[in-house]
Amino acid sequence: MTNIATATSVHQAETLLFFTLLQLAIIIVAARVGGAVARRFAQAAVVGEIITGILLGPSLFGWLAPDVFELVFRSAPPAPMQILSQIGLLLLMFQIGMEFDFAHLGERRHRRSVAWVASASLVLPFVLGFFFGWLLAPPAPANDPLIGGLFVATAFAITALPILGRIMIEFQLTRSPIGVIAISAAAINDVVGWLLLALVSTLAISQLDPLAFALKIALVGLFFAVSWWGVRPVVRRIVARANPGRERLPVNLLGGLLALIFVAGMITFKLGIFAIFGGFMMGVILHDEHGLREAWETRVGHFVGVFFLPVFFTYTGLRTDIGSLDSLGSWGICALAVLLATVGKFVGAYFGARRSGLSRPEASILGIMMNTRALMELIVINVGYDLGVISGETFTMLVIMAIFSTVITTPCLRRWLPRIGHTAPPVVRE
Repeated sequence: MTNIATATSVHQAETLLFFTLLQLAIIIVAARVGGAVARRFAQAAVVGEIITGILLGPSLFGWLAPDVFELVFRSAPPAPMQILSQIGLLLLMFQIGMEFDFAHLGERRHRRSVAWVASASLVLPFVLGFFFGWLLAPPAPANDPLIGGLFVATAFAITALPILGRIMIEFQLTRSPIGVIAISAAAINDVVGWLLLALVSTLAISQLDPLAFALKIALVGLFFAVSWWGVRPVVRRIVARANPGRERLPVNLLGGLLALIFVAGMITFKLGIFAIFGGFMMGVILHDEHGLREAWETRVGHFVGVFFLPVFFTYTGLRTDIGSLDSLGSWGICALAVLLATVGKFVGAYFGARRSGLSRPEASILGIMMNTRALMELIVINVGYDLGVISGETFTMLVIMAIFSTVITTPCLRRWLPRIGHTAPPVVRE
């Protein structure tokens, strides 16, 4: 009997491995194809990868070939894909944390514009998102409209700094005045957005218990303080001794960093604010280690982007069912979500820019750049969905909003940049 049980266990493990490898092969190839197609339409490759992840889910693949879809994605438990997506997200958040250039926030020139654009582009979409999430969004299983409203508000307010940065590099805006304003305002949006997400997650988990909420806030604050004033000096000394660079990332340093990221993720998980915040915080405390950032991007970042990121997009796609919006009313609410989020960001940034003395074309460009949400939006709504504070229908609506607000960025920049005397680069069709 023991031998039979062992053989059965081995067979189940091999079957799980087979279907996991099948899923990974399809996801990676599809993501590369999606990225190439996006570039042919003058979009960032990551936009194509996001859309591909959605299409691999029930919204298209499951609709066109339900039997094949069930065979590929439902023949084995979803746990391996879920774990891989979360590990990848943890590593990606470390990378994103390192990409924050806090020197931008100390830029003297245009500081008034940065403050106005950042605050206005946060407050207006946050208020509109709270209104939508509390009063109009389909109810969540947890059925707490206050928490749901706060999550949707955070999703409306956030800007995807990494995606915006890549678009700015493509358009050669990184050293222009409007580029400095945009990246600085986006950095502030992201910092505040992540703090809001951490606070709302803590509030959701503490179930509106004031004492439990206060305790979790105190523990999160303690973790941030220990990370900055305790862990940061030690790790910086280790990094300085290892002396990493673009072509050099010592294996012992890499191993230590991975262990640090995973331990930080475990701590924040135990604090109740999701493991990804631990990875993000470890990246933030090392944001000024330029050699380490270059080494990570060269040696690890590409693998994270090619392997782990498409897994996360597909994991999101498997949870997104556009078919769940099965009525004219649902699509009307979805259109309203897209409209409120897009207009809220644009008008807020435009107002802030004009209030600080920028021209109308400059204000319009800032409004469209601050609308870029993409990856950060998907992370926020996945957290909300996992906590049960937003419904499946709301999740799908916000995915559509994230894609729309990102897709429109590049064509609008190509149209509006010449108005301020900046030539848009030619479309590269690979």
